[in-house]
Amino acid sequence: MAKQPSASWGAGADQRDAARERLVSNPFYVLGLRPDCARAEVEREGQKLIAMLELELETAASYRSPLGAHPRTPELVREAMAELRDPNRRLLHELWATLDPAPHAPDSREPSEDEADPAHGHRAPFAALAALGFGDRRRRGGS
Repeated sequence: MAKQPSASWGAGADQRDAARERLVSNPFYVLGLRPDCARAEVEREGQKLIAMLELELETAASYRSPLGAHPRTPELVREAMAELRDPNRRLLHELWATLDPAPHAPDSREPSEDEADPAHGHRAPFAALAALGFGDRRRRGGS
């Protein structure tokens, strides 16, 4: 009698697929922006990409995520812009967009004062959480 896979094994695969999809379709990657960009940059870049796609320019036809290159469409750009207009949705996407989409050499520079916790020498948490004051003892008045 063959052993049936457990229900949790299938759920793990679903979770991996959902995580992969969040990385691939993250609005920051679709627009080619970093999570700390201003709202005006989102609108400006989105409009620029839509215009470039309408002109069928090759440079706008794809985008990079940590999982490789993917096709970009005007609809995908519009959806990305809409997602980033909502502050709660944007925060979620900021948490998922912390990986650099382009391969690069290891960063050998020292973290700046804003990136490190001076009391313990640790890097600050995700940019979205740091902006909200989490992990920054200076903002809370602690040591």
